[in-house]
Amino acid sequence: MPALSIALTCIALLSGCHTANLIPPALIPPNLRPPAEDNGAALKLAQKKLQDASPCCSSFADFSYQTILPWQPQKFVLGSDAMVANLNGVHSYFIAFGLPTGVKLPYRVAVKSELNGRWLRSSYLFAPTIVLLDGGFQPIGTNDVGLCEHVGWSNETTGAFGAVSITSDKARYLLVYSSAAQQSGKTYWEQSPASVTTSDSNPSLNMNPSGSFSVPHGPDGTLWVGMMDKTYAKAVDNAICKKAPPGTGVLNTLRADLPIPWINGSDADKNNSSKSSQ
Repeated sequence: MPALSIALTCIALLSGCHTANLIPPALIPPNLRPPAEDNGAALKLAQKKLQDASPCCSSFADFSYQTILPWQPQKFVLGSDAMVANLNGVHSYFIAFGLPTGVKLPYRVAVKSELNGRWLRSSYLFAPTIVLLDGGFQPIGTNDVGLCEHVGWSNETTGAFGAVSITSDKARYLLVYSSAAQQSGKTYWEQSPASVTTSDSNPSLNMNPSGSFSVPHGPDGTLWVGMMDKTYAKAVDNAICKKAPPGTGVLNTLRADLPIPWINGSDADKNNSSKSSQ
């Protein structure tokens, strides 16, 4: 079955923006078939479940901050049976941390949100809002964290990454939730989803010719949170946040960035060429 999946992918790549009508419906494996339900059905169901939940907390002093922020990002699942807060009239799942003491300022806190869904075109992700609090549970900073896509060589370095900086010596606690703006927003995603048409008369594998789209934010999902480490720092600093501006081509970029004589031509070669032409 993996060989068949690879073959279908090759067909899509070779066909470019066209449609390859070469796939009998019976041969399309279940994991390559599009979901029968509406693309937004799972998101709507998750949103309704969150709104129907009874909140436990409505002020920053209501949360428990006994869990210390991990020294490196750790996995947290927001949703299902997790507790719900009501902040500024918005329901949200949350995680609350105490900040470690004795850490040199400033330092960064890393976050990574994983796509929630098997199919890219019907996925969504949890977009965090981070609130820093002082010893009296008063907010000293709120940040709707911008997420940027990074696809690495492992699951650890693949996802929607973001970060916030801790600069105040008054910061004692950190709360992660998702504001109304975050829950209604989207994150740019460079990879475009593929769709499979399973019609008996015209089975095909379709590719999105635009090459990019946006992943909607949702109320739940898997979030990695913790102090920044080298792996996450590299992913955050190299993540893609928006569509790149049009350039002048790969060769011109190489000529400008790489000091390779046979691409750029050395100054000595240019001078010799100039003298010989005189």
